Amino acid sequence: MEGWVFKGSIFLSLLSVKENASNNTRLHFSETHYSSIPLFQHSKGSVATYFLIVKQLIIVIITGLSGSGKSTAMAAFEDAGYYCVDNMPVALLPKFLELPIESDTGIAGVALAMDLREKGFLSEYSTVFESLKKKGYTFEILFLEADENILVQRYSATRRQHPLSQQGKSLLEGIRAEKQQLRDLRAASDKIIDTSNYTVHELKASIMEIARKRKVKVSMRIQVVSFGFKYGIPHDADLIIDVRFLVNPYFVSKLKPLDGTNAKIKKFVLDHPDTHTFLDKYLDLLDYLIPMYEKEGKAYLTIGVGCTGGRHRSVTIAGVIFDHIRKNKEQIEIVHRDINQAS
Repeated sequence: MEGWVFKGSIFLSLLSVKENASNNTRLHFSETHYSSIPLFQHSKGSVATYFLIVKQLIIVIITGLSGSGKSTAMAAFEDAGYYCVDNMPVALLPKFLELPIESDTGIAGVALAMDLREKGFLSEYSTVFESLKKKGYTFEILFLEADENILVQRYSATRRQHPLSQQGKSLLEGIRAEKQQLRDLRAASDKIIDTSNYTVHELKASIMEIARKRKVKVSMRIQVVSFGFKYGIPHDADLIIDVRFLVNPYFVSKLKPLDGTNAKIKKFVLDHPDTHTFLDKYLDLLDYLIPMYEKEGKAYLTIGVGCTGGRHRSVTIAGVIFDHIRKNKEQIEIVHRDINQAS
């Protein structure tokens, strides 16, 4: 949790927070202690980022038989960009889903693992789910199961206890009792997956495909960066266009002190026939590429525009590109990296 600052708490207790290499976060709730959830704000940046969830995201409820692969399913959804919560108390779900989140987090959806580990789950899930549907929430129930012989093998291999075998039942009796208790939930599920013949890797791949198909389309964020080649190219740029072939105001004594945001520089650069031809062709290329990148699922696109010093031509052209894209895209910003560098 390095870099995160405690900012208060809400109504749930957090047993653990797990962060993976892709910076996704999975919350795990204890079975018996639900007093408050800590809220954290990252120390970097001026805008607070909280571990909270929005109503607009698709919600996937992962449930099913113990040992059927729900942990693997959660890992797959996490890798697909979903915000994952394990063992979420179903009675607290409505309040949890009312919380806001930053619009630019890039979260693809919400995946919640719920099952018999939570003692009130069976008696409350039907009422809670129906209430959420009436309030306009979009969610699907994904039910995992496996043949009882396979489940016995898995429990024997891991030496873990079945949640119902702790109630004086044998492992097989516990599996059968759980299957009976979850019968109605299984019938109400949107998708049922029998994991009996899946390896861990095959199951994860299958769940990843489901997760990707259900992802809410998040608008790609675009950044246009002007820069000077003499100061190095932007290392995070996806596309780089070199505009050093355009007419250069640097060599006009009256224009040299100005930068590319000045009307005189813009007129000098943009009135040239070569600039007209270039912009017609390059903007047409961007109009083709941007939808293709979005279709591929790209979350960020950085377009670098470079001239020699990063003060004149690149600034003007970056501005034109920015204005053009902004007509159809709200998630766009412009940065003039080297505009204040000494000539």
